Amino acid sequence: MLLPPQPQHPRARPGRALACAAIALALAGCAAGPDYVRPTLDIPAAYKEPGPWKSASPGSIDPHGAWWKAYRDPTLDRLIEQADAANQNIQQAQAQYRQAQATAAAARAGFWPTLGAGAGAQRAQTNTNGPKLGNTYSVGLSAAWEPDLWGAIRRSVQAGEAASQASAADLAAARLSIQAAVAQDYMQLRITDLQIDLYTRTIAAYQRALQLTQSQYASGVALRSDVALAQNQLSTTQAQALDLRAQRSQLEHALAILAGKAPANFSLAPAPSNPAQTLSLPLRLPETPTGVPSQLLERRPDIAAAERRAAAANANIGVARAAYFPALTLSASGGYSSDSFVQWFDVPGRVWALGAALAQTLFDGGLRQARSDAAVAAYDAAVAQYKQTVLTGFQEVEDNLAVLRILHDETAAQEQAVQSAQLAERLALAQYRAGTSIYLNVVAAQALALSAERSLAQLHGRQLIASVALIKAVGGGWNAAQIEPPRPAPGSTGGAPNPEHPSKAS
Repeated sequence: MLLPPQPQHPRARPGRALACAAIALALAGCAAGPDYVRPTLDIPAAYKEPGPWKSASPGSIDPHGAWWKAYRDPTLDRLIEQADAANQNIQQAQAQYRQAQATAAAARAGFWPTLGAGAGAQRAQTNTNGPKLGNTYSVGLSAAWEPDLWGAIRRSVQAGEAASQASAADLAAARLSIQAAVAQDYMQLRITDLQIDLYTRTIAAYQRALQLTQSQYASGVALRSDVALAQNQLSTTQAQALDLRAQRSQLEHALAILAGKAPANFSLAPAPSNPAQTLSLPLRLPETPTGVPSQLLERRPDIAAAERRAAAANANIGVARAAYFPALTLSASGGYSSDSFVQWFDVPGRVWALGAALAQTLFDGGLRQARSDAAVAAYDAAVAQYKQTVLTGFQEVEDNLAVLRILHDETAAQEQAVQSAQLAERLALAQYRAGTSIYLNVVAAQALALSAERSLAQLHGRQLIASVALIKAVGGGWNAAQIEPPRPAPGSTGGAPNPEHPSKAS
């Protein structure tokens, strides 16, 4: 409330203000709601699937986040750098992070008083002792402060900082997701290039086989059906090669969008072929250190984001419970008011006021209880989401470890199948030239060889893509320390923490 000007001892004014501030600071030592404790999880000691991977040598996966350099492909490095700089999903996540930082800064502003300045002029008529018309001029400063007696502002700041850290982890997760998508699409494109090169060489071989059947038919030692079979096989293979080119175009377009470019402004040259080597890729499969399951909680940004959201939800419980306590507002104002500019700053025109107001809601129809219950329910949902994210992370690591282990064995078996199919093709063609076999056997052997080589190329691609998925599943080179979780202030007190359920804490 505002007090009218009255004579006081000059030392009494600051003394009372200091006394009010001291009382406010003494009451500001507690905070409503439970202190945050990270939800407990049943974490296994080791992964079920060890996979073919062993602990990598230092530097095989960049600890600073450039994990894609382990594949030793300069084109891949350049594409990921372009995506980091121009991908619109990353730009959106960056903007949301800035928004979360601004929200946290707005919450911290509640710790400080509000200051204002004003000036005014008024012309009014009064009827005391007869009608009188006059002017009034005023100028002054005002201040108001609501001490954080019950920790509502502190809990709001905690919630804002935790939400900001969650947004930072979301940004890291978006960046990691885009990087992995670029790597996987690029690898799939290179595998498609490999298959196109395989089909190019196969089509050339089928054209020679067609010429052979035509020559044999012209010499009268082959049937017309042999020529038809050779022509059919050549045309079918040419059609399959065209389909591969369509797939490559789609992958190139996808890479353009990931890099933040229109497909018309983006192109990627095919990988140079190596005729001396049947299957040649510029990419190399790296060793992938997976660590232990407990490290996954620190290395996956989506898990860190979910944990920070649980912390923010816990702090919001304190904000809701602080509404049960009275609010104290301290105010002060001072300035000059006079009916004449000449006497505006004279002592008689000086005005000041100090005030304190204590407000408490007595009845709200259950509104505060409903908000408290909603905050507890939101915390329970955030904890469940956190635990589900952790379980999903374990599943993704186990899935990709299992896939890599099985693909490792499958690739070794498929390499033997390719060698056998190529030998069968050479023998069948030699027997046909010698006239000891029908051309149908040649067609079957050629189809078997093409299928075996294409399957081997696809297996190499699946291995590369699964290795990227495993690196993404373990968080790449990211670490939760990058978001700097908040530390409690020294000497701060609050409701007793209850790791089981915050509704049981004061």
